[in-house]
Amino acid sequence: MALRKSSPAAGEFLFEIDAEPLEECLTALGGIPLLVRAARSLDVPGSVERHLRVKQRERGFDEATYVESFLVLNAAGGDCLEDFDQLRADAGLSELLGHAVPSAEAARKFLYQFHDGEKIEQAQQALAAERVSYIPEENPALQGLAQVNQDVVRELGRRCAEQKIATLDVDATIIESWKREAKPTYEGCTGYQPVLALWAEMSVVVADEFRDGNVPAQQALLPITQRAFQALPETVVERYFRGDSACHEQSLLEWLRDEQRAGGPQGRIGFAVSARMNPALHAEIAAALESRWQPYGENSIVIKECCEVDYVPEETGNPYREPLRYVAIRIRKKQQALFADGSTVKYFAVVSNVWEWTPKRLLEWHREKAGSIEAVHDVIKNELAGGVMPCGRFGANAAWLRLAVLTYNVLTALKRLALPPELLMARPKRLRFLIFNTPGKLVHHARRTLLRLGWTWQRFSNWQGALRLLPLPG
Repeated sequence: MALRKSSPAAGEFLFEIDAEPLEECLTALGGIPLLVRAARSLDVPGSVERHLRVKQRERGFDEATYVESFLVLNAAGGDCLEDFDQLRADAGLSELLGHAVPSAEAARKFLYQFHDGEKIEQAQQALAAERVSYIPEENPALQGLAQVNQDVVRELGRRCAEQKIATLDVDATIIESWKREAKPTYEGCTGYQPVLALWAEMSVVVADEFRDGNVPAQQALLPITQRAFQALPETVVERYFRGDSACHEQSLLEWLRDEQRAGGPQGRIGFAVSARMNPALHAEIAAALESRWQPYGENSIVIKECCEVDYVPEETGNPYREPLRYVAIRIRKKQQALFADGSTVKYFAVVSNVWEWTPKRLLEWHREKAGSIEAVHDVIKNELAGGVMPCGRFGANAAWLRLAVLTYNVLTALKRLALPPELLMARPKRLRFLIFNTPGKLVHHARRTLLRLGWTWQRFSNWQGALRLLPLPG
């Protein structure tokens, strides 16, 4: 019997490491210019110049260079300040960008400019006697960075003017942190619990608010919702809102129902939020006639049904034209089995002002939130740098997260405006594998700088075409 040939995967490497460094100008990030071009095409540098002033002296990097460097850090896969030094070690990157990348220490000092201890002290002093959580007011630097993101959203909306509908999904997410300053969350860990507002149809974050971990998800959701609707471009003519049970809060629902609302667009906002279960609502659902229940969904374990319930919680006169709509969900185990808590049935409900859809369609539309805002939380925390806080300073961490959000939006714009349709849903790690991590060599010849890429990506060979789709501001 012939001996089996050994696999090359089991052998020694056939090369040796040369201790001498390369003298050529190479880069491992030859595709990063596409991200940078998208940011510049959206006029991120111009918006930063208009809205963000944090530097005390003229020397050193300007604000736009810092912001662009943070975008590159996020897109390239960095998740801590020390990764700036790794970017600086890429000899060709600074030449591609047209500027050097700041050091980790310089980037840290830049973030510190977004922290204002006085704002935190003011929030603590304004606490009611029985409250322990607070949301500090943002300083001018953080407000300016928020305006930069808003400008990006509006510019993208202008270029995608055919998108007339905007559904805003508002949701909080926990970012674990073991820093001394981190507060305990409802999950038992310590960390932070920021809130994001996502324009679902365009997959861009229109507003974000950084919060300590002990701030309840339902606390003060109206202000960020107002800012989110204000951030939408004028091209939007139809507006909707979705949220979980944290959004089942009186002031927020009243604002959404009021078509002459202050601090927001006029006209109808259709909404659906998960209702907080209470004994009266539970009793109303349990008393619903069996004939009213309709199939909603089924798998090998449970049966899901839905129905309208006649539940009117308002104790005072209703100033609106129509009452709120409550759609109940009943979940039963098959084979008469019990749930973990010993019950045979579970009830949930969604409250809405949308009456023209069937109960099933309303519930399916509301559940789409899980595939939109929750997926964005995952990307920002686990594929961008938003899941690892750089320091203990609240304002610096807020800026760090906002820069990750800005990166997410620029990536969305790049995919919508310049990349092939099959990459519209690509996550950052996919874009790195296919585009950003393309090796390249910079060649200087006849007073020109040429970028020679290591290969031509078969599904995206026309880099020049992409650049033409991302024109610089006039």
